[in-house]
Amino acid sequence: MMKNLLRNGVLSLMLGLLLSCGGGGGGGTAFVPLSTPGAAGSTGAAGSTGAAGSPSAAGDSSPAGNGIGGIASDDGSSTTASSGDDGSGVGSGGTGVSTADATGVGAVDGAGSIFVNGLRYDTRTAVGHVEDAPAGLQLGMSAQVIGPVNADFTQGVALRIESAADLRGAVTSVDPAQGSFVILGTTVTTDEATVWADAAGLAAIPAGRVLQVWGLPAAPGVLRATRVEQRDASAAPILTGTVQNLDATRRIFSLGGLVVDYGGAVLGASPDGRALANGTLVRVRATAASPGSLVATLVQWWYPLPTANAATAQFAGIVTDFAGLGSLRALGFPVDASAAQVTGGPVGSIGNGVKVEVGGTISGGVLRATKLKIRHVPGTGGPASFTLIGNVGGFNSSADFRVKGQPVDAGGPEVVFINGSAANLRNGVRVNIGGTRVVDGVLKAGTVTFE
Repeated sequence: MMKNLLRNGVLSLMLGLLLSCGGGGGGGTAFVPLSTPGAAGSTGAAGSTGAAGSPSAAGDSSPAGNGIGGIASDDGSSTTASSGDDGSGVGSGGTGVSTADATGVGAVDGAGSIFVNGLRYDTRTAVGHVEDAPAGLQLGMSAQVIGPVNADFTQGVALRIESAADLRGAVTSVDPAQGSFVILGTTVTTDEATVWADAAGLAAIPAGRVLQVWGLPAAPGVLRATRVEQRDASAAPILTGTVQNLDATRRIFSLGGLVVDYGGAVLGASPDGRALANGTLVRVRATAASPGSLVATLVQWWYPLPTANAATAQFAGIVTDFAGLGSLRALGFPVDASAAQVTGGPVGSIGNGVKVEVGGTISGGVLRATKLKIRHVPGTGGPASFTLIGNVGGFNSSADFRVKGQPVDAGGPEVVFINGSAANLRNGVRVNIGGTRVVDGVLKAGTVTFE
């Protein structure tokens, strides 16, 4: 009880401070985790360096290795973002942020502080647990965010952020026509929003290459990639998917095309006392894979969603078991979207295989959605969007600078500049960048708004 009182008191104080901060703007103090991997002053994939190779502290509010939103890789221990103000204004100006914690699951699609499924979270007091990512949280990584949100799922306050890779292994086949590839018996599909961290796209990925993938579990044996990175051949396997053919006596189950032996594995703590069962989404870690099988060292529940009545949740997923808006599943979770506001495309386009974002409250083990946004329809496509809000750093040219540590190319002729022009770009200038593709780790800007 004392723990809950203390926690509620801290949350109330935090929300009070946010409500008094008075909106966006300002220069934006850097997010600096209290625990940062690597030596001080070192630069990495997420850091910004100037022409002379020194860190560009002038404006770029993501020091090397801190990750966007200041959420760093924790290497087994939590890291806490500082209480500095990034000028986001999230939670301010009477946004109606609730004091009840909500669960958000999806891919990171923006920074300033961070965006997940288009919902902007203030991360000033967030505690992060980010694995498999030396540079910290990056665009496209799957994540779970716990914290209060407002009624229309546009703004919130992140109290805790969890992120880990979902798949790691050698590519056994590639199907460029279908935009898919296979790793560890799992078919990985891609779409316009897939972030290619160090490649030009699927065509640049040969069979045999070891990849690390973040994504959204779809039908059993299928994962929709939200971020793809290349890895060293010695990297240990990771596999995420839906448990099938569970044999609790022999301690084996199927994930996609592989049989997982978890007899010697550590079984992670289950949410709400749930037992491992067919249909459970899990992340499995192993030391090595052999054809057709995987010997697990750790089995974890994959970003569990709440089941308690009146709990709030917003998440992205691929539709399965579609029987109409009133009965579908996303991330394997039952959803009733019959009363939801549908955006992003025509209602008639919703069906199995469609990527959606849903938000609402839990009742009777079902998410009663108040909003549903269509993000991708097979064969048709859909809107992909990334947002960066912060100060320019590491500026070399309009085609080569960083915001929140993320490389940006705004040098194309199609880029629209608002409240300024390309000539106004320089270190320290505050901008709002919108883009639809991340290729070779670079966000291709579509719009640049000077704030």
